[in-house]
Amino acid sequence: MMKLSAGDKVLQVFIYILMLLLGFVTLYPFWNSLVISLNSGADTALGGITFWPRSPTLDNYEVVFRDSRIGQAFLISALRTVSGTLLSVLFTAVLAYGLSRHELMGRKYYMVFCVVTMYFSGGLIPTFLLLREFGMMDTFWVLIIPGMISVYNMIIFRTFFLGLPAGLAESARIDGCNHIGVLIRIILPISGPVVATLSLFTAVYHWNEWFSASIYINNPNLIPIQTLLKQILNSNIVTDQLLQAIGTNAAAQDRLSLVQTVTSKSLIMATTMVATLPIVLVYPFLQKYFVKGVLIGSIKE
Repeated sequence: MMKLSAGDKVLQVFIYILMLLLGFVTLYPFWNSLVISLNSGADTALGGITFWPRSPTLDNYEVVFRDSRIGQAFLISALRTVSGTLLSVLFTAVLAYGLSRHELMGRKYYMVFCVVTMYFSGGLIPTFLLLREFGMMDTFWVLIIPGMISVYNMIIFRTFFLGLPAGLAESARIDGCNHIGVLIRIILPISGPVVATLSLFTAVYHWNEWFSASIYINNPNLIPIQTLLKQILNSNIVTDQLLQAIGTNAAAQDRLSLVQTVTSKSLIMATTMVATLPIVLVYPFLQKYFVKGVLIGSIKE
């Protein structure tokens, strides 16, 4: 092993300290939100909550899960994430495969047309009018179809496909397989890293995206969890959650003690954790694919 000089050791210690500070600055806001969500709202109002809850309780989460809108929004987000990811990856891979074929006439012009859409869009109002003319307003598919093709992901797919041996597709074509068969049976099965990477990127987008639902959907039963969270942060919907947790009949008054220690801040933090934790828990298992995705996207054609 190479012996480090005194200057190298000092530099190494400085780098470790800097990384620890950066990690702390990055993780502390999330950890603090988790602590507040697990702490009594009345105790949180006194201030001073830092690393550990002083008065641990699950009352905040109990109030959150008593709200039927949370469960419905969570279901919509889960359905959107699964269906949106599957359809987006499939259709983006089909487009990328077509643009990776050298025999496609004008493929460079098609690439230019696609890349232009990354920098220039039709705008919010034309998009709104277009989706309304298609009858997609207040439907589940307005959350899926407009984002089925990602040009950025298509470029990564195409770059990966161009790096595959040409003989794979040619041998399948000689055996009588059409282009769809080549893509489904030959190309995609050996494209595990890029498929996993882009599936993760797409799933994170669909889970975290809230803006489109706030513009195109008025039906409260179709609002995803992130849009509902945005409404909670910007309105008095927290009061409605408390009222639903208490109830209106006489028997439900026994639950009044449940919300006496719950405040709007603690309830907002609990709702934030419910909306955030599912996708956060996915990262440790698929983190390695992020590095592969960056390397795949940097391969020169």
